[in-house]
Amino acid sequence: MKKNIWSFKLSTAALVLIPAGVAINYVGQTLAQALKLPLWLDSIGTVISAFLAGPIVGALVGAINNIIYGLTQNPIMFVYAITQIGIGLVAGLLMKSGFIKNIGRAIVSGLALGLTAVLISTPLNIIFWAGTTGNVWGDTVFAAVRSQHLPVWVASIADEIVVDMPDKIVVAIIAYLIFKGLPKTLTSMYDANKVETFDETDA
Repeated sequence: MKKNIWSFKLSTAALVLIPAGVAINYVGQTLAQALKLPLWLDSIGTVISAFLAGPIVGALVGAINNIIYGLTQNPIMFVYAITQIGIGLVAGLLMKSGFIKNIGRAIVSGLALGLTAVLISTPLNIIFWAGTTGNVWGDTVFAAVRSQHLPVWVASIADEIVVDMPDKIVVAIIAYLIFKGLPKTLTSMYDANKVETFDETDA
């Protein structure tokens, strides 16, 4: 019986991957903020981890990243762990399904990750930030939409789309290129691409 991707029994390789993925997320987010980029870059580690070790590990990396960021930077980031969990789950499932086979499909996967982020984060933005994201580029769009007397939720969705869709495309491309560049000896340690099947010899 091959490994069930929903299993919480993590291998040693997966346990080592988690802090590495969290560190990549943290550095990416800090860099994006320092350079005032129109991107978050806070889920590269989440997606790489999901590509390698599956949705559970990806979700754990994303959640832990936001917990640490909430403790060290901004307490409200705790609630956005939900978004990171969603990204990790979707990325892991896309890789597990065998969908991500080339750069073109990585871009499509980025769109799926972006949509996931928009759907989860928009309600959180409305609850905690009056609809804004805190990203200067996205919030400029928010202000422009609101100036047209459109509802907050419309402006908030536009704000999220402007930031999250390109961000997740970039993240997916970077994660895919890193994944493809890793040596086979490393990727073979993980079971993210293996489908759970029943071997008659196990009966």
